[in-house]
Amino acid sequence: MNRYSIFLVAAMLLVGSNVGIGKSIVAFIPVPLFALLRFVIALAVLGPLLRVAKMRLVTRGEWINLFLQALFGTFGFTLLMLGGVHRTSAVAAGVITSTIPAVVALFSWIFLRERPDARALASIALAIAGIAVINLAHTDDGGSPQSLTGNLMVLGAVCCESLYVILSRRLTQTLAPIDICAYTHLFGFLLMLPVGLPFALSFDYASVPGGIWGLSLWYGLAASVFSFWLWMKGIRHVPGSVAGVFTAVLPVAAAVYGIVLLGERPTPAHGIALACVITGIALASLKTKPVPPVAS
Repeated sequence: MNRYSIFLVAAMLLVGSNVGIGKSIVAFIPVPLFALLRFVIALAVLGPLLRVAKMRLVTRGEWINLFLQALFGTFGFTLLMLGGVHRTSAVAAGVITSTIPAVVALFSWIFLRERPDARALASIALAIAGIAVINLAHTDDGGSPQSLTGNLMVLGAVCCESLYVILSRRLTQTLAPIDICAYTHLFGFLLMLPVGLPFALSFDYASVPGGIWGLSLWYGLAASVFSFWLWMKGIRHVPGSVAGVFTAVLPVAAAVYGIVLLGERPTPAHGIALACVITGIALASLKTKPVPPVAS
């Protein structure tokens, strides 16, 4: 494994562990408040990129696209993901989140008329099967309605993130990825402000352990800066057809965090669902021919 592949693995480890970390945090901090704090932390780092002279060069159409990316990929994704992991297990959330590549392929088919090949169709089918296994097992074993709601919220977050990926295809040709990240987080902050501000004004901050504040800082940095930089650094040198395989690290990281640190117990259904999703990712990522890395 070369160093660029390690960057991709590290990015997915951060994303996967953040599923469990988010669950730990929202046990003490209300979801709307923590969602707002996440954007405050991100803008504290990305703020220097928001230069007026540079922002004036962005066209009206690009701003509309950036707003839609923020609406789905930052605002919607954050609220649904944090609300979902608050109600379901980190293991289940990790498995559902790992279906993002398949959902992107499905949405590309629906919205962009990009006809998937047989392997992409198989990947989509396996992802759907994995989600179905988790939810059917939940129904059969008499699981709580709250965890089913959590699973559906995480699935909604997956749909939001997949729409973000599709929308981002239009902008990566004209705007730098790090600028896209900064602008979408600015919009995300503005969208989240009216949702989280009432909680920010009335919340008892002294009731939160110091360690949770540390995790909150880490989550904000990892979700908005570190994982983004690692993924973009690696994807420049690793063929896209291969990069999809590394997303399989996400559910594994989420499961390990949930089992080791949260005391969750994985079920056979989780194992079957995880196997379905990882098989689908690997199948869709098989190369048909060698693809040279992008020059740095």
